[in-house]
Amino acid sequence: MSRVILPVKRDIIFKIFFADERNIEFLTDFLKSALSIPAEEYNEVVIVDPHLIREHPTDKLGIIDVKLKTVSGKTIHIEIQVAPLPQMRERIAYYDSKMITEQIGKNENYKDIKQVISIVITENEFITNSPNYHHRFTMYDSVNQVELTDIIEVHTLELCKIPAEADNNRLCYWMEFIKAEGEIELEAVAKRDPLIKKAVARLMELSADEKTRLLYEAREKERMDNESREDWARHQGMIDVAKNALQMNMPIDDIMKLTSLTRAEVEKWQNSN
Repeated sequence: MSRVILPVKRDIIFKIFFADERNIEFLTDFLKSALSIPAEEYNEVVIVDPHLIREHPTDKLGIIDVKLKTVSGKTIHIEIQVAPLPQMRERIAYYDSKMITEQIGKNENYKDIKQVISIVITENEFITNSPNYHHRFTMYDSVNQVELTDIIEVHTLELCKIPAEADNNRLCYWMEFIKAEGEIELEAVAKRDPLIKKAVARLMELSADEKTRLLYEAREKERMDNESREDWARHQGMIDVAKNALQMNMPIDDIMKLTSLTRAEVEKWQNSN
């Protein structure tokens, strides 16, 4: 009987696994496979509070999955999104801007700003006009092919674009590890490399830990409850649209197309008027 394995692609497990000081070798190897910064930057990786600083009580409180500092002070933050998220690009820009501005105090200078690197992992297609699973973005003039600055650098990793046959790239191995959902898939990934095999073994241990499982189950319940509330709110919104359309004598077939409600649902509100 196969064991139940906690999925790394769920944000709570991703954070527990990669933000654990005991797993720092896995985190640094993953970063080295994704980023082109000197290896010595990872000699003293410090995992920091993943909450972005709020300047005012009314500001949004940003929370990212893993946030760390390198030897030279570069900020690297990693987040994973399983479900499609509206305004993802704007959200990335907001978070990166916050991490730039929070570096500047009253007595500091622009020259003191350190690079902010984002790694965004998605299960769904994000960069729709490219088949590649890894992209790097900076402030770049695409017409003259000149980079203005890499003070903000964004990497996107799309799990859905991993090739069926591994391309012998360490980043691909780590993405397979993150995407894997069960013991059989993880056993196949473990054969890729000794360190990946060690990471799989660590995940097996984590999956057997009762406290971790309870945290995961609580987070999943919260996620499903939120999705249920959002679905209900969307449905109620469509009902309001249908009611207004009925008052304007719009044909039922057109209302069904507009709202995705069933004929029975639309006729129910038609008869209630």
